[in-house]
Amino acid sequence: MATMKAVRMHSYGGPEVLVFEDAPRPEAGAGEVLVRVHAAGVNPIDWKVRAGYLKDWLKHKFPLIPGWDVSGVVEAVGAGVNNLKAGDEVFGLLDTSRDGAYAEYAAARAQDMARKPKYFDHIHAAALPVAALAAWQSLFDLAKLSAGQTVLIHGAAGGVGHYAVQFAKWKGSKVIGTASSANAKFVKELGADVVIDYKKSKFEDSVSGVDAVLDLIGGDTQERSWRVLKKGGVLVSSVGISSPKKATEHGVRSEALLVHPDASQLVKIAELIDVGRVKPVVTKVLPLSDAAKAHEMLQSGGVHGKIVLKVRE
Repeated sequence: MATMKAVRMHSYGGPEVLVFEDAPRPEAGAGEVLVRVHAAGVNPIDWKVRAGYLKDWLKHKFPLIPGWDVSGVVEAVGAGVNNLKAGDEVFGLLDTSRDGAYAEYAAARAQDMARKPKYFDHIHAAALPVAALAAWQSLFDLAKLSAGQTVLIHGAAGGVGHYAVQFAKWKGSKVIGTASSANAKFVKELGADVVIDYKKSKFEDSVSGVDAVLDLIGGDTQERSWRVLKKGGVLVSSVGISSPKKATEHGVRSEALLVHPDASQLVKIAELIDVGRVKPVVTKVLPLSDAAKAHEMLQSGGVHGKIVLKVRE
């Protein structure tokens, strides 16, 4: 059996359970492509899977290769694949119920892969799928955000947040973002009209009547967000809705995001990138063998943009 280098976990736990080792190389099944991985994005779902927080939902089997953001080159195609061929540069969100992209090769459903943005390298393309799709689906599929509306984005400097700010501005919306003072300039440069330092002031003291809230934080931040929405507004959360009845009490909607692969949306996002309307921000690039360090950095908080693992040139 052909082998490859990969980062695998044989049990749930801290970053130390991520082991860089030899693993069986996957094959492309029917409707799939085998991707020669060049880069893999690192996302909060990666460490939540590693820690066991999603074990009842995803029911993974060990050993498991984590990481579901991928950018690379099609190595081989399975039966029934007509939209891609060997040599095509692709990126996309892998099926989170299967092995991921912390490896030299990954099997992917062909329908989930999109062609890599023309003017971006694999590192920046790998920073896109999970976070960019989460932002896009939150703002446009769930919040139905439109031009002229106002959106409050919590965690505006983070992986999902920095895309959400850019997408909302492209749509013609007014953007209010919360961030630390260290990241305020960064969020402003992304296009936010107003940036609130959540460490120095309460956003609800200066914000009211917004059409939508994108909550990427949860907890007390979500609890305080209900009161800043206008009647008929919507709160979309990537971390779940803790009190669904709050929406009814305030006369608004609530939506919990479950990000899903969508190649057609990735194509639209790639087009915005190619014309310079959206920019993926990569804060740190680490070798695949340093996946544990990447998880430590992400869990420590305060990272703006994305962390990406470089698999090959």
